[in-house]
Amino acid sequence: MPCVQGPSSQPRPPSVPKTSKGPELKERALGRYSLVRGQGPERLASGSDDFTLFLWSPEEDKKPHAQLTGHQALINQVLFSPDSRIIASTSFDKSMKLYLASLRGHVAAVYQIAWSADSRLLVSGSSDSPVKVWDVKAQKLATDLPGHADEVQLTLVYAVDWSPDGQRVASGGKDKCLRIWRR
Repeated sequence: MPCVQGPSSQPRPPSVPKTSKGPELKERALGRYSLVRGQGPERLASGSDDFTLFLWSPEEDKKPHAQLTGHQALINQVLFSPDSRIIASTSFDKSMKLYLASLRGHVAAVYQIAWSADSRLLVSGSSDSPVKVWDVKAQKLATDLPGHADEVQLTLVYAVDWSPDGQRVASGGKDKCLRIWRR
């Protein structure tokens, strides 16, 4: 597969009109935020270098209301599923955790994950090179997506994401290549 390099093909966000005033901008931002946030109290999850996650309800309390353990090394990323029912995290312990389940299959640190729009699949990027797609319900590996490697060794994969329609996975690695896979 050829390596895609060059400027991003992502659409740029619309620029803010110069005539917008502070209160207008605040109102627009709050409108977008309330659409994303949905119903119920606001929730926050944070990962820590002491291998733990904390769950917060910032509108209700300034202290965390739960602590989740299980990782054996620094936590790299914490992410809610699009339907906000599941929390996923990655770590230098070579694992991803779906609270409260673990997904193991990488042999090196896992740097990033991304949920499919329907919350059924999770894609992960790691320093062991193959991008992995996970079936969340079955809690197992669905497929490996090899391709990030230089001539001598496997390449770190730092970034992964799904296309909005859920039909493609994109990844970027230390090999300076953007890889795109179709379902």
